[in-house]
Amino acid sequence: MKFYVSALVLLLAAALVIGHDVPCSVDETIKSILSQHYAKLELECVFVKNATAYSNCPEGYTATGCSCGSACGSWDIQSSNVCHCQCANMDWTAARCCRMKLP
Repeated sequence: MKFYVSALVLLLAAALVIGHDVPCSVDETIKSILSQHYAKLELECVFVKNATAYSNCPEGYTATGCSCGSACGSWDIQSSNVCHCQCANMDWTAARCCRMKLP
């Protein structure tokens, strides 16, 4: 299970690097991998963007990656569900938030 969670995090992080506004098949690929081993398990992800240095995931979701405005590439995930951009005067912060659930 740890392998699949690690793979999930890496794939979602790659999706954020490629671009959050561009539709991609990462979610579908991860769902396909998980469905082979956990037929009833579903991956649900959302994108949250705020005009501050912080972006909180909804309750029950875990932050899997962050994006920052103002060309800031320095961020961290706090308490597993809060994205924090570490540069001064941030104009926006975005979080990719996911959860695994049964249908």
